[in-house]
Amino acid sequence: MNSNEIINKAKQWLKQPFDNKTQKLTQKLIDENGTNLIESFYKNLAFGTGGMRGIMGVGTNRINKYTLGKNTQGISNYLHKIFPNKKLKVAIAYDCRHNSKEFAKEVANVFSANDIKVYLFEDLRPTPELSFAVRHLGCDVGIVLTASHNPPEYNGYKVYFNDGAQIVPPQDSEIITEINNVAFAEINFEANNQLIEYIGEKVDQLFIDACIKNGTFTAKNRSEVKIVFTSLHGTSITIIPNALKQAGFTDVHIVEEQREPNGDFPTVDSPNPEEPAALKMATDLADKINADIVIGTDPDCDRIGIAVRNLEGKMTLLNGNQTMSVMTDFLIKNWEKQGKLNGKQFVGSTIVSTNLVNDIAASYNVETKVGLTGFKWIAKMIKDFPEQEFIGGGEESFGYMVGDFVRDKDAVTATLVACEILADAKANNTTFYEELINLYIKNSFYKEHLISIVKKGISGAEEIKQMMLDLRKNPLKKIDEEKVKFLYDYQSSVKKNLIDNTKETIDVPKSNVLIYETENGTKVASRPSGTEPKIKFYISVNTNLDTIKDTSKVERELDAKIQRIIKELN
Repeated sequence: MNSNEIINKAKQWLKQPFDNKTQKLTQKLIDENGTNLIESFYKNLAFGTGGMRGIMGVGTNRINKYTLGKNTQGISNYLHKIFPNKKLKVAIAYDCRHNSKEFAKEVANVFSANDIKVYLFEDLRPTPELSFAVRHLGCDVGIVLTASHNPPEYNGYKVYFNDGAQIVPPQDSEIITEINNVAFAEINFEANNQLIEYIGEKVDQLFIDACIKNGTFTAKNRSEVKIVFTSLHGTSITIIPNALKQAGFTDVHIVEEQREPNGDFPTVDSPNPEEPAALKMATDLADKINADIVIGTDPDCDRIGIAVRNLEGKMTLLNGNQTMSVMTDFLIKNWEKQGKLNGKQFVGSTIVSTNLVNDIAASYNVETKVGLTGFKWIAKMIKDFPEQEFIGGGEESFGYMVGDFVRDKDAVTATLVACEILADAKANNTTFYEELINLYIKNSFYKEHLISIVKKGISGAEEIKQMMLDLRKNPLKKIDEEKVKFLYDYQSSVKKNLIDNTKETIDVPKSNVLIYETENGTKVASRPSGTEPKIKFYISVNTNLDTIKDTSKVERELDAKIQRIIKELN
């Protein structure tokens, strides 16, 4: 789109149906005629792996009353089309971000104006509680206003269907078609307040009860686990402390400086529990009071970061692959103890997550289903295989889902499981970290590393596109002197054996992902992020670990291998 086209597109926002404030802000952008104008109008904000997420402001490529209203009007039209003559219902939640509460009310207004009953949370709540509420209240759709762990200038809009999961094909493309057919003038903002019902404590307690039922087992002495918890200024403060207390974890110490919800996230550069810096206040407090575990969650409480004491007693942040491996083993082991394993169970993982989970599940004769990145694909597994029982599943980006009562990553139940694992380990004179090392000894020592390269704006998107084109045009032949055996191209749905040139079809939806795998099981994957202006590279290496005393030595060897691969990839 050239500059004249962008200006003409922006000028449409200088008249009705756009309000005076929007018109003034748009005129200011036109007058400046700079990068902000281009970035705001050069495209329409699109759905990615986690719904719609973007910078707040005026324009078609920004989060605002009108882009959210357009989405909501399109979804309303879609629901009336596929469920004619039905009394439709929607649940809406929101996080701590700037404008989230106001945006949630605007979304509620549009749904109610379209004769759809709205259950609107009275205040900020965790995303997994929204997923729970959709199913509990029998809603046809759910919306949560959140931008997860993105910077403060972002907000977002996640759409859930009647199974409590984020939308997947064919609903996603059908909904997008309806949204694209809506003109801004067609959005009905005239609320029918009689159709808007505020919900809160009653649903909270039902959600907590379900989390405790699914996230605790037979661990003794839960009160002896010393926990440091931080909500990183987000929504989890509304639920997790209460859930821990009701489950019997009473020795909980909250990072007070990060307790209050705040969309500026003033104490961290990024409210992302994947970043050690985000949990520094929590780990400092843990060292001060000699805590056993640190739990931190992102602003909408779906991702969880966990730090535990390593073999030397030092507080160490686990990565998402390590956490999901220990949790998966613990859940399957408890299902086995309860006599519930009969060959009809499965766990879920993703194509860029650790293969350790697959090895763990296989050791119990439990299937691992592997899908694309994003929990909507794990939730889809539950829907697609109703004859099987879902035990749990996760992905490397610090998300985990326990059972099927919530159909998205759930930091509330995952917190309970993590603390339950630690309580159980303590009762057996071991530690959470030793449980992880024992999994390495039993299976293989996997070490993963993620590199995220930020490329913002139009030029950044083009750079990312070119990087993926170059990787396809010039495929890797060797990784750290190991021959590449398999190239998985999820965009063309082809798995190619580079040794004998045979090909197989990959039976998952198409996605812009490339994975290289060597003869020794070393993997390098690349993909553009679906929710952030980033391209991500995932490196996975593995080797045998014979005894716990060899852990440090073998880990150093794997770290050195990863560094050689990074250097090789430039």
